[in-house]
Amino acid sequence: MLYKFATTVALAASLVSAQTHTVCNPLEKKCPNDKAVGSKPVVVDYTQGKNDFFDVFDGTTLTYDKDLGAVFSIENKMQAPTVGSHKTIFFGKVEVELRAAKGAGIVTSLVLQSLDLDEIDWEWIGNDVAQVQTNYFSKGCDKVFDRGTYEPVANPQDEFHTYTIEWTPKELKWIINGQVVRTLVNTGLEGCSGYPQTPMQIKLGTWVGGRDDKPEGTVTWAGGLANFDEAPFKGYYRKVTIVDYMGGDGTPGSGAKEATEYQWTDHSGHADSIKVLVDGKSDDSEKTTTSSSKTSTKTAPSTTLTTVTSSGASSTPSASGSSTPSDSETSGTGTGTGGAGPTNTGGAAPSQSTGPVNSGSDKLALPLGVGLAALIAALL
Repeated sequence: MLYKFATTVALAASLVSAQTHTVCNPLEKKCPNDKAVGSKPVVVDYTQGKNDFFDVFDGTTLTYDKDLGAVFSIENKMQAPTVGSHKTIFFGKVEVELRAAKGAGIVTSLVLQSLDLDEIDWEWIGNDVAQVQTNYFSKGCDKVFDRGTYEPVANPQDEFHTYTIEWTPKELKWIINGQVVRTLVNTGLEGCSGYPQTPMQIKLGTWVGGRDDKPEGTVTWAGGLANFDEAPFKGYYRKVTIVDYMGGDGTPGSGAKEATEYQWTDHSGHADSIKVLVDGKSDDSEKTTTSSSKTSTKTAPSTTLTTVTSSGASSTPSASGSSTPSDSETSGTGTGTGGAGPTNTGGAAPSQSTGPVNSGSDKLALPLGVGLAALIAALL
């Protein structure tokens, strides 16, 4: 009973908002086009050293290991080594082989984020050896906190796993070692429960959530204060594979044949307002799946979530690392738990935002009150 109470308080205390800063927000004004990854998949093998696809943010120094890949090392509380892609995907698949940084208060992140602050996350807490957190945000909304989940994974700080985000106009999947652990279905809602649907940049990084100058809720969520007597804290990103669906769902004939830029044609933040360009001209072959990605004006407490059973997320990555389950696989019976912690993400390439992954965080207002009391009462 005490454990359940403590867990509930920790979850409720972790209600921190998404990153809410962007250099140019297309919801408010005309913004430059996003550069597109386009039809050619990108493979970044950090065991081979530095790769120019990712920009290294100010204050970040990386080293490279021929077996472990890019080393994101933290030695003091002010460090937050971060890289961000200088191109975006308009739906697609991002697959990362990584080993999370170890240590209380240390957070490892894989984040997709758009100019209008749609966001999709994986986050690992350095002393949580049995699970990873998933989350998503629509237009930077910080008023609803029911979107996060915890998903099981074995020894994420000691073993490499392959983590995948597959994002289409119809659904969003979080995948571990080829096993779908969570599926979010686009039901056409708007507002805080809206579906992420605009071109996104990819960001990788580690940061210190357990700092003595952070809000108490952030420190609790991050596993406590970081002990820098145990530094350096090292996270390893070995390989990143990126496929841009160019407005489609990844099947032959969906989306555009090619893309060099994505243009925001209005201030709606809807997928059907994004125009695919090739060398500055509209791609006439574009076949974006607008019927399934366009949001409506319906309102509801939350977007429909379907979680697929994880089966413990095997500790050994599969050969492909991103296989999709068969049609016979059932949903709605997963082991993930709601109420994952904050998405303290921010920094992006110059065309978006410029800080490390934890900039713009710490918006913890601890809106617990009656809501927390009701939550605790329901679980006790």
